[in-house]
Amino acid sequence: MTKNKHEVIFAIVNAGYAEDAMRVAREEGARGGTILNGRGVANEKEAAFFGITIHAEKELLMLVVEKEIRDRVLHALYKQMGMQQKAQGIVFSLPVSEAAGLLAKESEDKKEQ
Repeated sequence: MTKNKHEVIFAIVNAGYAEDAMRVAREEGARGGTILNGRGVANEKEAAFFGITIHAEKELLMLVVEKEIRDRVLHALYKQMGMQQKAQGIVFSLPVSEAAGLLAKESEDKKEQ
């Protein structure tokens, strides 16, 4: 198991935009992710206050990335998939205390050679 070398990034976007979000993340160095389908719930009064349209169908993209690329991936996702865009994405990260089953970047590079 690896300790403290990774973070998990969550990008919650309108349905149909998770693949685009994955493309953006890959451009910044992410290697893969998991997409889950979901349904958003919001108070209509709060949505009106923020001036946004709430789309019930959502997709959640989860990415485990190395800490050194986290900020790049987060900023790129929010810039291209954020609330001002059609995807109306919310993006955040959380630390990963331990991870198992992740192929180390060095091992992956050696396989390609």
